[in-house]
Amino acid sequence: MSVETRPAPARRRIPVPRPRWIVLTVVLVLFASLLLVNGIVQGEFAQDGAVESTSETDQVPDEALTGGPIIQTDGETTTTVDAGDYQIVLTFDDGPSPEYTPEILDVLAEYDVPGTFFMIGAEISKYPGLTKEVLDGGHEIGIHTFTHPDMSTKNDWRRSVEMQETQYALAGAAGVTSVIFRPPYSSTVAALDNTNWAVMEEMGERGYLTVVNDLDSRDWEEEVTNDDIVEAVTPDDGAGAVLLFHDGGGNRSKTAAALRTVIPTLKDAGYTFTTVSALTGMNTVNPAATTEEWVLGLGIVSAVQVATNATVWFSMLLLVLGVITVLRLVLMLVLGRRHARRYRGGDAVWGQPYTEPVTVIVPAYNEKECIADTLRSLVASTHPIRVVVIDDGSDDGTAEIAEALGYENVTVVRQPNGGKSTALNNGIAHASTEVVVMMDGDTVFEPDTVRLLVQPFASAEIGAVAGNAKVANRNTMIAIWQHIEYVVGFSIDRRAYDVMRCMATVPGAIGAFRREALQQVNGLSDDTLAEDTDLTIAIIRAGWRVVYEERARAWTEAPSTMSQLWRQRYRWSYGTMQAMWKHRRALFEKGAGGKFGRRGLLNLAVFQTLLPLLSPLIDVFLVYGLIFLDPVTTVIAWLSMLGVQLISTVYAFRLDHESLKPLWRLPLQQFVYRQLMYLVLIQSVLAAVGGIRLGWQKLRRTGGLNALMGSRLPTGDGPS
Repeated sequence: MSVETRPAPARRRIPVPRPRWIVLTVVLVLFASLLLVNGIVQGEFAQDGAVESTSETDQVPDEALTGGPIIQTDGETTTTVDAGDYQIVLTFDDGPSPEYTPEILDVLAEYDVPGTFFMIGAEISKYPGLTKEVLDGGHEIGIHTFTHPDMSTKNDWRRSVEMQETQYALAGAAGVTSVIFRPPYSSTVAALDNTNWAVMEEMGERGYLTVVNDLDSRDWEEEVTNDDIVEAVTPDDGAGAVLLFHDGGGNRSKTAAALRTVIPTLKDAGYTFTTVSALTGMNTVNPAATTEEWVLGLGIVSAVQVATNATVWFSMLLLVLGVITVLRLVLMLVLGRRHARRYRGGDAVWGQPYTEPVTVIVPAYNEKECIADTLRSLVASTHPIRVVVIDDGSDDGTAEIAEALGYENVTVVRQPNGGKSTALNNGIAHASTEVVVMMDGDTVFEPDTVRLLVQPFASAEIGAVAGNAKVANRNTMIAIWQHIEYVVGFSIDRRAYDVMRCMATVPGAIGAFRREALQQVNGLSDDTLAEDTDLTIAIIRAGWRVVYEERARAWTEAPSTMSQLWRQRYRWSYGTMQAMWKHRRALFEKGAGGKFGRRGLLNLAVFQTLLPLLSPLIDVFLVYGLIFLDPVTTVIAWLSMLGVQLISTVYAFRLDHESLKPLWRLPLQQFVYRQLMYLVLIQSVLAAVGGIRLGWQKLRRTGGLNALMGSRLPTGDGPS
């Protein structure tokens, strides 16, 4: 039977902006750059300690091998300076440290003695205020490179960068530079060899004065005691010395305590404490920085501060989100199990069996390949039904194919192309039953699907029922990934949403609705691209309950190419965000609408929007962890999350009585399919930010259910 209907309004097309990949690329590059900066400044380095010469010394001048620890060379001439008798220079390496440097400064101030701090540029950048405090305390600051590498193993460019960046960091933090330098892992002049001398010679040509040490406190050793330190730094027979301590780079808890013994002990023995500048006759080793050096240094310090804080905050965010995700997963599994127990007693859970006839609405637009199979599956239904096919302006003969089948209980209604929501409203207008079932034109029902789907309507509080959509074409990797996604989404998520009464979407492929509920919300709207989500939320806010019937299965054809999948998921993702914005006031409502807002909308916002948006950054952070953190710990953490996901997926498949064979594709899904879904969501968000967000708030009706049906609709205010 064929019915003509009045022209439908033209389909309203929401403009879809081109992807803002430049914005996304900038964000990812910026985040990766911040992690790179933080990885560099946080790089772990080995402990400083005394080392012996391990190579030839024929290129080391005798003046250096037999002279003092303060070495000046220009490549041709070399002079050294040592501490005079009963003179001590206290030097501290690897700082500044917010934990140990202030303790050491307090001790130095208490005994009114100066110190020389050889600082690492990365630490200066992280703690500029502490660096300034050292300088303001009357102490000297030397260069100890930016990341503490063994300079003898680095090329000329790397050595230059290590020195220059540290100078800039010092300029940005304290407004000064430095002319003194101590190589990482340096020791006494006795440890000089051709390799490390080449570094000192190069630094001398650049104008640096190299300062090694006479005596090492060995405060970096785990087993060292206070008495050991005192003995290690006490010179023999009143000789002067440059002493090596540490205020950073590891556990330095023994240093400050040892100084409280070392300083008075040496003072009692007649020693005085001096500085490098005093020994060499220089006015200062920390001349004022130029304006250019200060500006560049301020940029470096600011970049490190931003990178460090961003990494810390992102790490904390990951921890919080990880905990929340695991807790949510546990909750969803518990609720899913509770829902699965509902039908142990059969259909009696809803009361008496629902046997009234229902109307099945099939919106169809160019479905010539599928429409015959769809209708054949419907006429085989074990529940009394009437089928209304709404041909939405198809130009491929869809309506003719449906009519040619000659089924008595199938009515074909033609309308000009107006969109899915208009077609469904037109179908509702042609329905005369209390309950209507909606499905897609490319979907196939099992014989018992309709009967099982409508059983919950035996309860007067039920306004809509979501069925279980299954992927039929599981013959490609893309389709199998969607199959896995569908099973988890329906078998776990929708079960839990049912129990919590926050079902956000009755899927367009299979859903049933009470006409009274549809009337109350004026049918479907074309305000969003996700008309099924919009309708479901509206019904819940109207006071009706929406449930999930997992036994009612519909088989649908999933996209088989990346481009098809992209277009479908973009529509879903963008439309869901539109629906969220449209129904945002549900967050502040009372009753069923408020419960949905504070459960369903927040769930959509956090777990289907925020987390996926952060996922590309999480992937970048994973690479950061593999490079700059402990790679074993990073891999274990990633495998643990994958394991949790696998366990939940297996459970979902068991609940839905599905074969576990497809699950070997799950790890691959993390690297391809998951990334595609993230990019789709990002495109949707960028589209919203790019100017369509205002359109979400402008609710325009284009011939809703009331306009189509008029007085033929029953009246009702919904369940009490």
